[in-house]
Amino acid sequence: MKPDQIEIERRNQGDHGAYLARDGDGAELGKLTWTLRDGARDAEHTIVPPQMRGRGIAARLVDALIEDARSDGFTIIPSCSYVAAQFDRHPDWADLRG
Repeated sequence: MKPDQIEIERRNQGDHGAYLARDGDGAELGKLTWTLRDGARDAEHTIVPPQMRGRGIAARLVDALIEDARSDGFTIIPSCSYVAAQFDRHPDWADLRG
C-alpha cells in the first residue's frame, strides 16, 4: 500500500479525538489519539499494527494532525514518542509545539 492510498478520518469529541488511517475498503490501518490539555492537543499514542509498519501510515496520521494545527490554530504536545521524533525531524513545526 502506498501512502497516497491511505485515507485519514478525523474524529473530534471536543476534549479528545483521533485520527484514523483507513485503506480504500475502510479497514483501519492505524490511529493517532489525542486529548485536550491546556488548550493544546496532546498527541498521546500513535498505533500501527506491526504487519502494517514501514508503509508511511504513522507519518500520514501526524501530517493530518499538523495540517489541522496549522488551519485551526492549535498547538500540539508531542507525548507520543513517534510524534516527538517527527517534531525533531521537522524544525519548521517548532511553532506548533505546545
